[in-house]
Amino acid sequence: MAPSIVFDFDGTLAIGHGPVRAYAQQIAPAAGPGFAERVEAELARFDAGEAVFRDGYDVVGSLARSAGVDDETLQAAYMASRAQLGTDLAPVDTIPELDAFLETLGRSARLVLATNAPEQGIDRVLAAWGVRDRFAELHFAIGKPAGLTRLITALRARGPVLSIGDIAEFDLAPARALGADTALVGATAALSPASVTLRGPSLAALRTDIETWAATAASSTHEPLGSATGIER
Repeated sequence: MAPSIVFDFDGTLAIGHGPVRAYAQQIAPAAGPGFAERVEAELARFDAGEAVFRDGYDVVGSLARSAGVDDETLQAAYMASRAQLGTDLAPVDTIPELDAFLETLGRSARLVLATNAPEQGIDRVLAAWGVRDRFAELHFAIGKPAGLTRLITALRARGPVLSIGDIAEFDLAPARALGADTALVGATAALSPASVTLRGPSLAALRTDIETWAATAASSTHEPLGSATGIER
């Protein structure tokens, strides 16, 4: 039996609005004048915890639909922006010393990446960060929440699981329903009513807690930390 930690990508490992702005730029010609300005205003509100959106992509998509942009155009724009991921046109950042963090976790737990995003661009970013080989499994376009349910079910058969992400209903709720622990990160963490094991403004803010979870889970065959102790931060 061995613990597993499941990481989301966008908004969790990858931070910053570069890819979202690239998406908005692809949509702008179809959305009409002032679209970029409206996006920037809503992203600022989202970052401040003042806007009810899932993430930056939801901000852009919602504003675009309000401007009359159809789903086919949105999908084409999204795919075009993902092709730019990690370039100067769609820059992304991550937490300080990510490789050392994952190396530490990897001593205690199986590390898994699970994202709804397509593989395009992500592999390039992981390689640039020097962490591609830190993950035992990479799952792209997994189809959360249903796809995450299947993954967590398989991992739970091997031991405790911690699922980490920035969208509670996609990244965490399926895991919690199966008895796994959860960590909510990002702009929604402070005010989200979701029941989670850990929460914080970023992955970096939870670094020590996540390392503690991995070490504790690896040394025990009991139920996951949150189930056993009721911890919630």
